[in-house]
Amino acid sequence: MAKKTVDDICVKGKRVLVRCDFNVPIKDGKITDETRILGALPTIKKLVADGGKVILCSHMGKPKGEVVPALSLAPVAKRLSEHLGKEVVFAADDCVVGENAKAAVEKMADGDVVLLENTRYRKEETKNIETFSKELASLAEVYVNDAFGSAHRAHCSTAGVTDYIDVCVSGYLMGKELQFLGGAVENPERPFVAILGGAKVADKLNVISNLIEKCDTLIIGGGMSYTFAKAKGLEIGKSLVDDEKIDYCKEMMEKAEKLGKKLLLPIDTVISKTFPDPIDAQIEVENVDVEKIPSDMMGLDIGEKTRELYAEEVRNAKTVVWNGPMGVFENPILAKGTIAVAKALAETDATTVIGGGDSAAAVNTLGFAEDMSHISTGGGASLEFLEGKELPGVACLNDK
Repeated sequence: MAKKTVDDICVKGKRVLVRCDFNVPIKDGKITDETRILGALPTIKKLVADGGKVILCSHMGKPKGEVVPALSLAPVAKRLSEHLGKEVVFAADDCVVGENAKAAVEKMADGDVVLLENTRYRKEETKNIETFSKELASLAEVYVNDAFGSAHRAHCSTAGVTDYIDVCVSGYLMGKELQFLGGAVENPERPFVAILGGAKVADKLNVISNLIEKCDTLIIGGGMSYTFAKAKGLEIGKSLVDDEKIDYCKEMMEKAEKLGKKLLLPIDTVISKTFPDPIDAQIEVENVDVEKIPSDMMGLDIGEKTRELYAEEVRNAKTVVWNGPMGVFENPILAKGTIAVAKALAETDATTVIGGGDSAAAVNTLGFAEDMSHISTGGGASLEFLEGKELPGVACLNDK
């Protein structure tokens, strides 16, 4: 995974195409969460300071090759200008690399910044068709990928463009992802504890299998734990279950035993008669041992004893990777398991890596973000990374 970064190259006077992740939520023309914009600033500032001509590109949403004005990157250019304290020229081209983009790039002085329009306005982008890759590459002499959240997709702006530019490196955000996620999985300080939650076993098949091989302890929570419970022959009532994955869960429990790994499953659970509707509705719950779920009830969070068991395991760890909540964390009554795990991670001295998606949202919402070593910016990308897959947007970068 040792890839060249922006620190390994000289960009003075060169045109640098930077793939960022500016897929930010916008309401009434206003950006409601700037996390991704702030995450891109260190790389942009570095390239500006080094005298590069910085051409930024990103997708936003899913316009599917159509021009959707609500998904224009114009508001991002405005906010970037404010954050950088200098004008970011927005190249308003529906075809992305059009006359405006070419003229803006032609006029650039060292240290200038231009932002292209939403790359997904072009249908070629997601199909990785070479015509668009060549057009993007024609603007620049150097390519920097700083969009880890899109690195698992082989699109024109994340992979295809690198066929036509010789110097291709990672930005600081991408480098940090590779350092923490890669370090945690491939070269962890031990004991290494992996915590997996979320609703379905099907979503995490390869992650479970890969992490059992890598970690010392695998902790299972969330909706998927009930499929494991059923695989052990327990009554799970109306709890969520992946019936087709019961044999797989049996295989994984056998694999853990064979490899001498600890596989921890909930020993008690928070149950209710119904799933909350709306999600944050008040509901009646009780805490029971996992062997005692009544047939008309469903498990919706890990129980009190399980919270303590999992927290204790985290306290003894040196590296922890967490992906997926422990229960229906959007409901305050059913968030206690997720809070307990987040709190244990926040209080440990171990290296703690949060694998994007719902777990990142939970950590941010619950106010524990500052206490984590690293929170991944990529949901799908971090999952595929934890599966041990090669990411196209990383594989195409120059090796050190």
